This record gives sequence, C-alpha cells and structure tokens, in this order.
Amino acid sequence: MIKESKWKVIENFIAEAQTEELIWLNGYLSGLLSNKNVSEKTIPETKSGLSKITIAYGTETGNAKKIASVFSAKAKKAGINAKLVDLDQYRLHDLSKEEHFLTIVSTHGDGEPPAAAKKFFNHIHANGFKLEKMNYGVLALGDSSYPLFCKAGEQIDLQLNKLGGNRIVPLQKCDVDYEQDAEQWFDEVLNQLSNSSNKTASNVTGSTSKKTRAKKIYEGRVLSSINLNDKGSNKETYHIEIAAESVDYLPGDAIGIFAENALAEVEQIIKLLDVDRNKKFAFRNEEYTLFDLVKNKLEVVYLPERVVKAYASLVSQNIPATRMSLLDLLKIYPLKDFAQFEQLLKILEPITPRLYSISSSPQAHTDEVHITVARDKFPLNDELKYGLCSNYLSQFEVGKEIQFYVHKNSQFRLPEDDNDVIMIGPGTGIAPFRSFLAHRDATGANGKNWLFFGDHHFVTDFLYQTEIQNWVETGVLSKIDLAFSRDQKEKIYVQHKMKKKGKELYEWLQNGASVYVCGAKDPMSRDVENTLAEIIQTHGKKKQEEAFELINQLKSEGRYLKDVY
Repeated sequence: MIKESKWKVIENFIAEAQTEELIWLNGYLSGLLSNKNVSEKTIPETKSGLSKITIAYGTETGNAKKIASVFSAKAKKAGINAKLVDLDQYRLHDLSKEEHFLTIVSTHGDGEPPAAAKKFFNHIHANGFKLEKMNYGVLALGDSSYPLFCKAGEQIDLQLNKLGGNRIVPLQKCDVDYEQDAEQWFDEVLNQLSNSSNKTASNVTGSTSKKTRAKKIYEGRVLSSINLNDKGSNKETYHIEIAAESVDYLPGDAIGIFAENALAEVEQIIKLLDVDRNKKFAFRNEEYTLFDLVKNKLEVVYLPERVVKAYASLVSQNIPATRMSLLDLLKIYPLKDFAQFEQLLKILEPITPRLYSISSSPQAHTDEVHITVARDKFPLNDELKYGLCSNYLSQFEVGKEIQFYVHKNSQFRLPEDDNDVIMIGPGTGIAPFRSFLAHRDATGANGKNWLFFGDHHFVTDFLYQTEIQNWVETGVLSKIDLAFSRDQKEKIYVQHKMKKKGKELYEWLQNGASVYVCGAKDPMSRDVENTLAEIIQTHGKKKQEEAFELINQLKSEGRYLKDVY
C-alpha cells in the first residue's frame, strides 16, 4: 500500500495535472509495470468486490473538476476502477447502463447548472427512461450567499431518484469552502460501497448530509479609488485598492462583495412601509433594525421575477412578470397592513454578492487586493439607472471599511513559468491580465506574454496605459495589440487584431502557448473563439470542424481558458 503522505502528493498532482500529462504518465507507468513484471496481487482489491464507478462533473470555474479528479484518485487507491468524465462529454445513452454513478455539479446564474452540464440536465428531465439499476450520489457546489444555493445539484439529485435511482448517500451541499465537506462525503460514499450489503439511501430526501461551512470573510480598508477613464469618456472604470492582512488568493481568482442599497431609496421604502425604522426583525437567524435590513441585507433594487410573483400573490394583484424594484412595487401596489409587511420580509431575498476579477498579484502587492470596476449605467423609463454594486463601489472613499471573500477559480490559472500566454481582454476584461503580468514580472517568469486589449477610444479609455507601457519597455509584455473601436469610421475589435496577426498567433499555439479570454460572454468571447477557429483553418490548413476539434482539444488540455460574464 502507498503511504498516506505519498498518496497526498499523488492526489494533488492529479488534481492540477493537464490531460496530456496524465496520458503520458499512464503510458509511462504501464511500461514501468510491464518491465518490472508486477503481479496482480500487488493491486489492491475493493472489499465489496465493486469493479467500477463513474465520476462525472459539471463545472464553470474548475472546482467540480478538481474535486472529481481527487475522488477518482481515491477510488483507484481503494481498488475501484473510476471513470472520470466531463458531463459535457458524457455519452447520454450510457446513463441507463450505469450501476454506480457520482456527479459533482456547481450552480450558476439563477439556480442553473453550468453550461457544460445543461445537455445532461435536460436529458434526465426528459421522459422515457428509467434508472432502476443505478446507485448514485450527488455533490452540489454553490455559494450560500445566493438564494438558490446549490439548486442545480438539488434538481439533479431529485430527478435521478425520480427516475428510479438509489442514493448511495444523501445529497451534500458545499459552500465556497468546500474541501472538507467534499472529502467527508466521498469517504462516506466509499464506506457505503465497501459494505457488502450495499445499503442505499433511497428513502432519504435530498437534504444536506452535513452542515456547510461558512466562507472566510476578510476585513479590508480602501487604500485608493481612481477613475481610469480620462475626461471626455462616456465610461467610468474604477481601480480600487483594498488593504487586507494575509488575504489568500492567486491570479485568476475573484472577490465577492456585498453592496449596500442607496440611502435615498432606503428612506423612501421605509416611509412607504410606515413601520418604525428602529424596530427589530429576524432575518436569517439574526436580528436587525428595519433600517439595517433595508440598507444592508435585503435585495430591493432589482427583484427577480419569482419575488415579484410572490409579491403579486401577497397583495392579490395581477402584476406583470418582470424585474421591478421594491420601491416601485410599494408605490403602485401598496401593502394594506402590518401582517402583509411581515409576509413581505419572508419573500424578500438577501443582497447577493457581486464577483469582480482580482487585478493584483500577491507577489507584487503584499496584503492587498485590487479590483477593476466599470460603473454600470443604463436608461430605464426615461431615467438613468446604475448597477447596484458597481454604483456602490464607485463611491468608495479612502479609509472605508469593507468586507469581502475570495472566490477561487482553479480553471483560470497561469501555466508554468516557461510557457507562453496569449491574453485577450477588452474593457474590464483586462483585470485578471494585470494580475497575470504583475505576477510574472514579480516572479521572473521566462514565458512570453502577448496582450490583446481594446475599448472605445485610445485617449480616454486605455485602461492601465502607463503600467502596460512599462511592461512593454521592460520586456515583461512581449507583444501588444490594441483595438479602439470608435477611433475610426469602421469599428475595430480585438478579434480583428487577432485575425491580422493570425499567422504569428497560430505559430504561438503550435509552440505550446495558452490562450486566456476575459470579458463579455456575448458577443465578444464567441467572436474571439470563431476568429481563433478561422485562424486555425487558414494558417493550419484545416477544415472548419477540424479547427473546432483543435479548440476543444486546447480546452481539455487547459490551454484555452475563459472567464466571461
């Protein structure tokens, strides 16, 4: 048997390794074992005689994949042949054949599964098949700050059971600090599987098997807040520096921030409620004054449709199913009495954190974390409105105390120091690449760095211009291509610059460079991917389907990574 200390090293390596590294290692070990003529008796056997298990993951940021890889290694240590598969690549017709099936899935958006798991999610919710021979377990990842915490995992767990599957163990919900709960859950899975009677938990509801752990909250203080856009720009983009002792993050991570509601709107809401602002009420097992609730805890600006629907039922009104503010609801459909107010507190949801990519490096900015925030503004009913959190952050003053947590993103990590990177990040998509460049500068990484950046105007919207120019002069930034879309008659975007440099970009790919994309999902990230496929077609002399196959290969190898929103 392998010693626990050695096995921990192996687990960590598998979790972080890229696909091609694992394939090479598999071949190497196979040859090594063949040469040593190792007998079958040296391979551990599972006590239950269980021969195989499928571990499928659905991930957006990479956490589910990391956990699944660790689980796979543990299963193999126990003598179980573990098949590790991305739900995006899973053959759906195999589902009815599965006898032991584990899935690790995260929740995103409005309680939705990650994009990679939607095909699987839709399939199990279709009619026409049964899973009566399946023993299964679901590990759900999420963020308890959101009202639909681990909703995707809940729905998958319930549906697999509805189709006739038997739970090996109850559903486990994990918060952002998931490692310990996940490990304990899988140990329980192995215990159940090693039990010769193989008792299942099919009669157990889909509740959590253990209490989730709260995320680590950091106390920070604002060091500076600077508008990066020059006079004349129609944009406001703030560079905010926060001091926080021993803050633990890596380039590629984000921080979660809870905004406060605007005081003017809070005062209007309290006036319409006609309730003592100092009276205390219970909310999420804590007591707050009405003022504190409306100011700091309750989402009141952009209520989701489910809350608007619940409010309509409360006041017995036919309200259009659309997003509205609490202030508008109270004005148009006022509450009748205190009893309705108490019911209102039960249907309102907490302020959810907003995630911002970190634009600093722990090696270059000790005990600090920096973010890049575009103040979101838009017209609504002939009135200029602002995004809740970006407006809140834009008004920060030096010295303000702030709380935040770190949101890990293991799927958006820098490669080895000698590897080249291509970074494509228009607008605030520059944020993690400032972190990347600062990190590679501070650590003396040898790999080349190529940045594609764009915005509206060179003069007013070149974010971090001085720092970027300095990185060019010192050689940290090997190449830079800029696309300022409104500086000429025809609009020019980063994908146009990519196409212009297509031959060299393809050469970088052929030499092992990793590609990173950050910024708007639609249309930017899709346009960038389509342009990359065109470049591969043209300069790699490949058909369209072959180009996209290569892009999918880059993704599986961890060489094409996106952080889009």
